[in-house]
Amino acid sequence: MDPEDIITYMIQEEEEEEHEMNIAVGAYAQSSSQRNDRSLVRHRGSVLNHRIIYRNRELGNQLFYRDYFSDHPTYPDYIFRRRFRMRRSLFVRIQSAIESHDPYFVQRCDAIGVLGLSPLQKMTAALRIIAYGLPADAIDDYVRIGESTAIESLRKFVKAIVQIFGEQYLRRPHSGDVKRLMEVAEQRGFPGMLGSIDCMHWRWKNCPTAWHGAFSGRYHEPTIILEAVASYDLWIWHAYFGLPGSLNDINVLDRSTLFSEWAEGQAPEVNYTINGHNYNMGYYLDYTELE
Repeated sequence: MDPEDIITYMIQEEEEEEHEMNIAVGAYAQSSSQRNDRSLVRHRGSVLNHRIIYRNRELGNQLFYRDYFSDHPTYPDYIFRRRFRMRRSLFVRIQSAIESHDPYFVQRCDAIGVLGLSPLQKMTAALRIIAYGLPADAIDDYVRIGESTAIESLRKFVKAIVQIFGEQYLRRPHSGDVKRLMEVAEQRGFPGMLGSIDCMHWRWKNCPTAWHGAFSGRYHEPTIILEAVASYDLWIWHAYFGLPGSLNDINVLDRSTLFSEWAEGQAPEVNYTINGHNYNMGYYLDYTELE
């Protein structure tokens, strides 16, 4: 083979290798770009593999405000009371209180000027979960609030309620309350009565299978018992929650803290007479026994 033919052959070999290298580099770049595109699709936001949904929160707040809080709302007062388990005026009072207490419930703008969730949306999510036992994402399509945000709103709402209203509403009756309750009870024919006591069974849908026997009673399904004392004005003076549904009212009363102060001699002093006998301790009426 002539030297010229050898040189020509070497040049052709180099050109073919360069061409193959270019094809390989291009294929690698394309596959890398596709991988990056797929990773961008999976990764939205600050959490890996978490996709962000544009919910148009402002529109959701406008629709919600128009339906319940505008000058001429879509739904009247009796529907508001039925759905929220309270009057609209009470809802607004609670909203104002928690906004002043916790800045989490104040509507703010993000870094690009987009309005976040309003206190109406956060409060509604928390109240619907509490009142109806709904899952956290049940009202996402209407209130426009994500599951994690609804759970966070619920936690902060409960903490704010306890911190704001606990001292006034979540307490035992003092001497002035006892005197007023007994005066009203005596007018109604029950001298010495401090309130009505009863137990309520709450269905436990997600009770572990191994616990079904301990938490199933006369309702033949797992329940958790709430013991409560309420007065004539529906003010709740005592609540004890968490005992299994297989217990009866007497077993619950033995385990609750209702009479712990009385057992220690710290009960409020009362005096009343029934059938010529004087008594210095009040009592709670169980309407179940009367039935």
